[in-house]
Amino acid sequence: MLFKKADAPYLSNNSNVQQLMLKVIYALIPGSIAMFWFFGWGVLFNLLIAISVCLASETMMLKFRRRPVQPALMDGSALVTACLLALALPPLAPWWLTTIASLFAIVVGKHLYGGLGFNPFNPAMVGYVVVLISFPREMTLWTPPMGVGDGWPGFMDTVTIVFSGVAPVGQTMDAITMATPIDTLKTQINLAYDTEYVRAHRVYGELFGPVSGVGWEWVNGLYLLGGIWLIKQGVIDKRIPLSFIIALILISNLFAVIDYSSYSSALFHTLSGGTMLAAFFIATDPVSASTTPKGRIIYGAGIACIAYIIRNWGGYPDGIAFAVLLMNMTVPLLDYYTQPRTYGKSERRS
Repeated sequence: MLFKKADAPYLSNNSNVQQLMLKVIYALIPGSIAMFWFFGWGVLFNLLIAISVCLASETMMLKFRRRPVQPALMDGSALVTACLLALALPPLAPWWLTTIASLFAIVVGKHLYGGLGFNPFNPAMVGYVVVLISFPREMTLWTPPMGVGDGWPGFMDTVTIVFSGVAPVGQTMDAITMATPIDTLKTQINLAYDTEYVRAHRVYGELFGPVSGVGWEWVNGLYLLGGIWLIKQGVIDKRIPLSFIIALILISNLFAVIDYSSYSSALFHTLSGGTMLAAFFIATDPVSASTTPKGRIIYGAGIACIAYIIRNWGGYPDGIAFAVLLMNMTVPLLDYYTQPRTYGKSERRS
């Protein structure tokens, strides 16, 4: 009997890399629209700059490595990296910051290790962490969400800020930017104020909605729906996002029960910042994530625990990027010690 022979990679759902990446892009669209609605034109500029730089740097590196350009560009991996990076950056990030992050993501995070399939770290998070450490002030340039204060700046004002680095005439950067709810809450708690005081404050209180920050509930909710669709399509494995979300709920609920005045609720953490984007789109990267069933559960839970620690006691507003990269380092160890038992062999008994 003859069997059909196929070339690697061996994908169980008969989809190629391009089709899988396109499905990821489709799943990102609802959350991206919500990001644009609540945080303005800067989200669109981030996407345009990141996509342009990532595709250009992908082309440059492929030519430098003497590899065929068109197949690699058409597989969609650079496009997905650009979108994930752009959606993680603050809306008023200057153009040069997005450019640097995109260059590091593709050149260092991806091609330095051999290109798609060989990178041990998530490329988008490599680029994000580089600019977060190097330019911490610029990484705080978040616009007030729609419905808070005057909302986000108009089109021309955003162009002025992003491409010239200066505030529009008659305004200051402090007046048109605002810290994220996670950062605001942590800062005020460190100043000995409790969570209820911050939520009821005449200035800070308008940032918070019924569950988490204004706008962030919708953004994370739509990323959640997109992630569920990816699971249904067989693009990602459910173990990583489920273990991530469950671990984050458990650890945040534990500390909230111990001291509710100093720690936010589990719902706040799951629907704030980049939680759902990380759970379904970043942590599930098929190259840098764990590949064994048990390893994926540990991997997702580890990201949640590290992110929670940085969110509450670290020096950065959100620790997801650091958590992903740190757990990327553990993947070889996880895969080695969590390999499933080979069919036909009994488990070793002591």
